[in-house]
Amino acid sequence: MEKISVSRFKATCLAILERVRKTGETYVITKRGVPIAQVVPCSPATPASKSAFGCMAEMGQEIGDIIEPITDFEWEVLR
Repeated sequence: MEKISVSRFKATCLAILERVRKTGETYVITKRGVPIAQVVPCSPATPASKSAFGCMAEMGQEIGDIIEPITDFEWEVLR
């Protein structure tokens, strides 16, 4: 785990993020010597990596014809 000042992190942010991605290193960002944030690599199985298309496949249930008129229901207006 490497400590880095916030000003140095700001100047080299993209390079540090790429290094974290490639090597898995962890960085602690400090402001005046006090830790304020930590940069860690993402886990490989994040929900954002899944496609939105097909994520609900086989989750629905067909319960009837949605076009067919309802015959066993009496409307209150028709009473």
